[in-house]
Amino acid sequence: MLIRKNKHGELPESEVTDHQIYLNRRQFLNTSATLAAGAILPISLASAAETPAATFKDIAKHDFAKGEQPSSFEAITTYNNFYEFDTSKSGPALLATEFPNKDKPWMVTIEGECDKPGEFHYDDLVRPFTMEERIYRFRCVEGWSMVIPWVGFSLSELIKKAQPNSRAKYVEFTTLYDPKQMPGQNRQVLDWPYTEALRMDEAMNPLTLMAVGIYGQELLGQNGAPIRLVVPWKYGFKSIKSIVRIRFVEHPPQTSWMKAGPREYGFFSNVNPEVDHPRWSQNRERRIGEFLKRKTLMFNGYEEQVAAMYSTMDLKKNF
Repeated sequence: MLIRKNKHGELPESEVTDHQIYLNRRQFLNTSATLAAGAILPISLASAAETPAATFKDIAKHDFAKGEQPSSFEAITTYNNFYEFDTSKSGPALLATEFPNKDKPWMVTIEGECDKPGEFHYDDLVRPFTMEERIYRFRCVEGWSMVIPWVGFSLSELIKKAQPNSRAKYVEFTTLYDPKQMPGQNRQVLDWPYTEALRMDEAMNPLTLMAVGIYGQELLGQNGAPIRLVVPWKYGFKSIKSIVRIRFVEHPPQTSWMKAGPREYGFFSNVNPEVDHPRWSQNRERRIGEFLKRKTLMFNGYEEQVAAMYSTMDLKKNF
């Protein structure tokens, strides 16, 4: 289904906090990249940094972080895990300034056990959905966390439009494979392209988000532009970035981190402070912008909304 083809990223920038900086996106990105080069620990990278005003129009706002202060825009966009670009935290912001290539149409394929498969242009895929801003806690497996105001729509709405059949028990996602744009893919750090998956009930949970923006702006390359998954009760690596394929399958897929380290990264990857990673404890975390660590919350603080899905499971065995 290819309808009218708009150019992705046509968002009015006149409402951004610092007009001079944000009218010139490249200038902003280069400034962020320079600052990111010195970032080593997840302490405040620039606590006084201005955050941009919303440019998505008429978005409903939902605070799922229960009043916690969002991490600064600069911290969120200069301290990233994105191995397709670089394995350091500051490297993705330096290397993703031209990503994605706006001269290439971004296409997402929906396939597998569904009645409405197809290849969709980004704009046609996203246009039918109402955008929301959702403030979520976001927990990384290495022991750091953020509070992030994502902009996007419920994955469940996309799934309903794809009309999966009765054999669809899991949803598999695949990241773009393009070593020219993503230089980290020239290194055999992982089995490229990157893949992740959710059980169908996890994918249909109201918290699960397809994100297309952050802090009221379109996603930057280092944050998973132009479209990514956000699963706030799981570790960050489950929230796959730069998605080009969504596939409905009957059996649990082998995800990238399961292939790389099955003893360390299980399929479910729920935030569970009682299950230590083999190389570090998971019971405490450092919020970016803070020096002291805090106690890790079960399911990253979303126990009330998601615990019922795992009520019959041993969460130490099924990590």
